[in-house]
Amino acid sequence: MTPGELKKRLREKKLPGLLFLYGEETFFIERILREIIEQTVPLEARDFNLQVFHGKDCHAATVMDSALTLPAFSPVRLVVVRDAQNMPAAELDQFLSYLNKPVPETILIFTGDKIDGRRKFYQVFKNAGALVEFKKLYDNQIPGFVKEQAGDAGISFTEDALALFCKRVGSHLQEINGELSKLCNYLGERNVAEPSDVLAVVTDSRVDSVFELSDALGKQDVGEALRLLHRLLVEGVAPLLILAMITRHYRQLWKAHELLRQRVPEKDMARSIGINPYFLSGVLVQARRIPSDKFRGIFESLLEGDLALKSSGSSPTAVLENLVLRLAAG
Repeated sequence: MTPGELKKRLREKKLPGLLFLYGEETFFIERILREIIEQTVPLEARDFNLQVFHGKDCHAATVMDSALTLPAFSPVRLVVVRDAQNMPAAELDQFLSYLNKPVPETILIFTGDKIDGRRKFYQVFKNAGALVEFKKLYDNQIPGFVKEQAGDAGISFTEDALALFCKRVGSHLQEINGELSKLCNYLGERNVAEPSDVLAVVTDSRVDSVFELSDALGKQDVGEALRLLHRLLVEGVAPLLILAMITRHYRQLWKAHELLRQRVPEKDMARSIGINPYFLSGVLVQARRIPSDKFRGIFESLLEGDLALKSSGSSPTAVLENLVLRLAAG
């Protein structure tokens, strides 16, 4: 079953009794799960007819006991197992008896980030119920998603504003939703967003991620630095652009370090460094962490990384990982 078919079945109040919602895009999974709960079990009846389990902490027998319980004050009982991929295979196999004979008054829903189609549980589930995959949107689908979400919120974009918004927010749908909420509040009674509105309130997620990456490097937190690096790569940010943004950030840190050494008043620093005053305190915290004699080595490493990325045969991911390890190690 596709997500579109699931929405149609939900509108028609013909949901299957067994649903497995999975995929990379958790935003869509959470949204459709919320809609199912709202439209299936009335608010006043949820104490008796809605039970939510978490795969890491529950057992199949307990979940099935709940699914076998008839609803009270409602025609339907809803049982949800979140993060089902965290349940051991042996636990999942215990559901087979229920999958072959589900209770008609119960809707049993599993959610997870992935499934293993080779396992018997998923094979039986596919025949007895519905597996619904929510795939990550491609970059060229993001503008359409933004327009749809904006329309639901009662606003629209000029063409330039939409392009700028999409450039700034990246491809994380939860972040897009959050930035849209900020933009709606900023617009007030206006219903058309201009580029100036986007510039005023929408965070550039790539810059934030690089700042966080540089902060992790300054703290010598290798694990967090690698996680943030991979996040940028997954978002589709070009390796050379990541390197350029890191280099720019370290230039700002070096300049801030020198201004601190010269005892320049903080009120004059932001303009000299070339940053928004809002970010000054964070830059100064990072600049203070780096000894003066370390900056030369940092920029030698950055230059080596640049040459490696521009040479043929190098793996961009490996080059950046090696650079992050060197910088984090001081």
